[in-house]
Amino acid sequence: MKFGIRKLDIFIVKQFGVLFVGALFICQFILMMQFLWQHVDKLIGKGLSLDVLAQFFWYMGIFLVPQALPLAILLSSLITFGNLGESSELTAIKASGISLMQTFRPLIVITIAIALGSFYFQNSIGPEANRKLGQLLLSMKQKSPELEIPEGVFYDGIPSTNLYVQKKDMETGMLYGIMIYKMTNSFEDAAIILADSGMLQSTAEKKHLLLTLYNGEWFENMRSQELAGSANVPYRRETFWHKKIVLDFDADFNLTDAVSLSSFARGKSLSELQTGIDSLNHVYDSIGRNFYNEAKVYYYHNPASRQDSVNARKVGSSAAYNIDSIYQKAPIETRQRAVNLALNKVQQQMSDLEFRSIVTSDGDKVLRQFKIESINKFTLALSCIIFFFIGAPLGAIIRKGGLGIPIIVSVLVFIIFYILDNTGYRMSRGGMWTIWFGKGLATAVLAPVAAFFTYKANNDSAVFNLDAYRNLIMRLLGLRIKRPAYGKEVIINDPDYANDHAQLLRLTDEVSQYAREHNLKSPPNIIRTFFKYKPDHEIERISEELESVINDLSNSEDKLIITELSKYPILAVKAHTRPFERKWMNIAAFFLVPVGAFLYLRMWRFRLRLSKDLHRIQQTNDKIVKRIEEKGWAEKQE
Repeated sequence: MKFGIRKLDIFIVKQFGVLFVGALFICQFILMMQFLWQHVDKLIGKGLSLDVLAQFFWYMGIFLVPQALPLAILLSSLITFGNLGESSELTAIKASGISLMQTFRPLIVITIAIALGSFYFQNSIGPEANRKLGQLLLSMKQKSPELEIPEGVFYDGIPSTNLYVQKKDMETGMLYGIMIYKMTNSFEDAAIILADSGMLQSTAEKKHLLLTLYNGEWFENMRSQELAGSANVPYRRETFWHKKIVLDFDADFNLTDAVSLSSFARGKSLSELQTGIDSLNHVYDSIGRNFYNEAKVYYYHNPASRQDSVNARKVGSSAAYNIDSIYQKAPIETRQRAVNLALNKVQQQMSDLEFRSIVTSDGDKVLRQFKIESINKFTLALSCIIFFFIGAPLGAIIRKGGLGIPIIVSVLVFIIFYILDNTGYRMSRGGMWTIWFGKGLATAVLAPVAAFFTYKANNDSAVFNLDAYRNLIMRLLGLRIKRPAYGKEVIINDPDYANDHAQLLRLTDEVSQYAREHNLKSPPNIIRTFFKYKPDHEIERISEELESVINDLSNSEDKLIITELSKYPILAVKAHTRPFERKWMNIAAFFLVPVGAFLYLRMWRFRLRLSKDLHRIQQTNDKIVKRIEEKGWAEKQE
């Protein structure tokens, strides 16, 4: 096989390249708007300069490039081959002896190159952009604290001040139920301020915060250096109706120290992530062993003395004692004191263990985040290849170009991918699923789908033949398919009326006899249906002969006969006899109660329908036979 570049390869690459660039810009814009919507509260009302906003949008765009690449490949490949199919160019390519996989060949090479570039981008360029973006978001969150003060918890974002707000009105900016702890040099000279309501605003020079309080009290210790050795600390108390306090706070935008992002997994390359995983494993293994050794003390304070006591009790030594008997003989006060002491120790140990559990849980969470990000660099790159083998075959199958159906299909595929990937990420991060399973879920589901579509497209299979699916559903639910009947404009051979007349009379007798013998209106016998089925091909034979007569009479010029032909039902020749062809499948369906019950009721329904169809066949036969006799066609042919 030759692998030289052909003109067809260049043509397809040009078609794909233009669409890929446009799709990448569209996908990048959509993802940026979605990301911006998530963090819009950190931008509005912060007074950010244009250079800060430019940095934010730049790093946000770099962060979203690896996520936009798979969607752009999916959309562009689907439109490319959809256009080729719609303009019949794909048919001409196949007619010239070039298979679909050979047509895919240049784009497969380009897609693999894009996937490798995506991995390199995530590993070399993306981490720095992610760190900068995380640093900007954290810095924006800490700017203008009047917008960030939460309800119901103490806020310590203002230097030397802890602020508690019971309720906050987002429209007016009013704060209600205010409690302030204002610290200067030490705890002993702190000031406590209580107010019913207030408002916090930045000054014009952005160097201070103006806190306006209404209806409150001010408590402040007045400790000074002269009274440092005195046990009595003077204080002052002030009641106010309206008061303004100026707090030091630099509201200009300053980047937060990047040290706080040391555990930010997205800001690390693959080697840094692996180093971090090894380091965290070493640290938390040491912490875990230390916790384990300390926890043993709770149960075995002195293992040697404990063993000596056990041995002494076994041999009946004088050192043996019974704790329960000692406890029962002790005074009530002693017993109560012993119980309280033991309870306090248990509660203290439980609190200590809970704290250590939190420490180890945080370590496990960081470790999982590092491992998830390591796998994510590979899965995002691999998704570029998977999305190509979904989009290109779908375009060849659907054969619809433009921005209509391709966008709908692309959005549906991407939504499925996003749901699976996001679900796997959240479950892996929470520790409910293993990391490899959670992050590989989307790939494991979509890879077989891509292989299936590629196989079907390469073999020209009608995957999206809506008529075939509709007919299948109609047969499954027992819905009728209407028989088309129309007169022919050009008739080559006239019908054999005499033969058709004789066949219709015979079919009428056979249909009547079959209906009497099988009692189709009664429910089917369960034993015969699922266990002792005997083949019944009578209706198949009747249907074949009837279709032969209908096909011959369709050459008639008589409008009444043509009208009557449209009244013949299309018979379901097997559904009234048994659920499946194979005996073991019928037996298995019987023991699967929901399936067996559904198949039994479906079979009964088809029996009732067949009874009506046979009656209609008799009536239609009688009308056509009478018409043939009226015209004298039977006698003429005889």
